[in-house]
Amino acid sequence: MTSETHVIPPHRVGAEPTATGPQAERSVLPKRPKQRKLSLTNLAIDAVLLLFGCFMILPLVLLVANAFKTPAEMLAWPPTLVPHDPTIANFTAVLSSTPLLRWIFNSLSFALLSALSISVTSSIAGYLMAKFPSWTMSVLFAVILATAIVPFEVYMIPLYFQAQSLGLLNSLGGLLLGYLVMSFGIFLIRQNVIHSIPDELLEAARIDGAGEIWIFLRIVLPLLRGALGALFVLAFFQAWTAFAWPIIVATTKQSYTIEVGLALFQTGFTVDLGRLSAASALVLVPSVTIFIILRRNFVQGVASTGLKE
Repeated sequence: MTSETHVIPPHRVGAEPTATGPQAERSVLPKRPKQRKLSLTNLAIDAVLLLFGCFMILPLVLLVANAFKTPAEMLAWPPTLVPHDPTIANFTAVLSSTPLLRWIFNSLSFALLSALSISVTSSIAGYLMAKFPSWTMSVLFAVILATAIVPFEVYMIPLYFQAQSLGLLNSLGGLLLGYLVMSFGIFLIRQNVIHSIPDELLEAARIDGAGEIWIFLRIVLPLLRGALGALFVLAFFQAWTAFAWPIIVATTKQSYTIEVGLALFQTGFTVDLGRLSAASALVLVPSVTIFIILRRNFVQGVASTGLKE
């Protein structure tokens, strides 16, 4: 009876056993997402959601349809969803009689820079308040939350005098003065940092010799991508739809934002529905594009805010 000696190749020493055959194929292939069971309850939920979705999108469809209607067809009863005689006269009238493209550019620059500023300031402040707790940070966070319940109109006039003293009226800097930070943004980032970034990960990076700036830029920010995407969308639309602050800071027609410009189509007794619909339809393009690009980050960031470890 002889014994055989099995020599283990050097590259196999200490290696973990690997599965072969069907087991290996199952481990390599991606898992299929679980299919939702088809039931009467799910069908009822889908039907209700579809009904609400149609109800929400109907005003947008009517807005775009009215932009291509003649004044007579727009005032006809009952109203029609599809124009019988489509025309682009409303669009040409808007573009030729008003600096609409300039207003869109002003609003787009204002909203993008405001969203960028809010994302930067909120990420820094939220991270510091979440991972460097102290009584001063707690007091500062309480003060920030308290400012969220103060209406913007309360400090709008003092802010206007500040913009006037700095010579920022009728400029992009004057518009940004009231939209550089957001208290809700700091709260959103702080909650995401607490619930999605473990302290052990940061301590491991510090043990390896990483500095705080490197940790923030290379570890924290990538993990906050979903929350920052949601915050960027919220901040963008907050500035995009702003009306009260731009109307007192921008006093010349060339410095108007789109919300202030759209108000010009409504006078004391009449409303130019055709041109107003055409201008509003053009305004939808940038905002809808931004939301489509960042919609996944928006949903992910908002959903992860309340998650617990």
